[in-house]
Amino acid sequence: MDISLKGKYALICGSTQGIGLATAKVLAGMGANCILMARNEESLKTVVQQLACDQDQQHRYQVADFSEKQQIETAIHQLTSTLKIAILVNNTGGPKSGPITEALPSDFESAFGQHLIGNQILVTAVLPGMKELGYGRIINIISTSVKTPLPNLGVSNTIRAAVASWAKTLSNEVGKFNITVNNVLPGLTETARLTSLMEQTAKNQQSEVSDVEKNMVKTIPMARFGKAEEIANVIAFLASPAASYVTGTSIRVDGGRTPSI
Repeated sequence: MDISLKGKYALICGSTQGIGLATAKVLAGMGANCILMARNEESLKTVVQQLACDQDQQHRYQVADFSEKQQIETAIHQLTSTLKIAILVNNTGGPKSGPITEALPSDFESAFGQHLIGNQILVTAVLPGMKELGYGRIINIISTSVKTPLPNLGVSNTIRAAVASWAKTLSNEVGKFNITVNNVLPGLTETARLTSLMEQTAKNQQSEVSDVEKNMVKTIPMARFGKAEEIANVIAFLASPAASYVTGTSIRVDGGRTPSI
């Protein structure tokens, strides 16, 4: 099975922590030249130094705040003017938690811009290079809320579903160029995002974070939270030549927590 990414350029968004960071490390281990994109330059510099280079890779980073459309456009055009990106991993922090009845119109607008519009800007810029290469992998890290809405995540549930529909539409249009588009749906994973959600839930319920954690774990058939590396491994497979006939899908990596088939 061919999973080598040697010689290919991979752009990983939100890659200074959590799932994005784990993905960069795994792709580098498979031989990819990793381009990290996030807003904190010091963190980017640190992560670049952590990536494997044993296959003569040349890793780099690009600074961009995903809440700023102009920054995304500037950053991606700087990259695509000099190289062809074969793998794009769309990943950015989730919208703030809270019931949908308390969400403001601006909350939806901000999340839509950061997630769907940001993805569209990046994809539009990398597609010409992927077509020339005859190889493209677009992977969106979303959420299991695509399959079933999650409590207290009104804005996120709404926007994540929009991204999944966008991705399916895109996959239908670019498949003939040997470009695949897939979504990875992490469940409860040990990241800063999960910690924040548990703390907010504990505050709302006037309970201890440890109690919230225990109750969350009880909803998972595998009886534990996922690790960022476990999500990254699935992303890596989708990025590889081995996944050449997998497109238009949303793959759950959640320990069996999502109740639907």
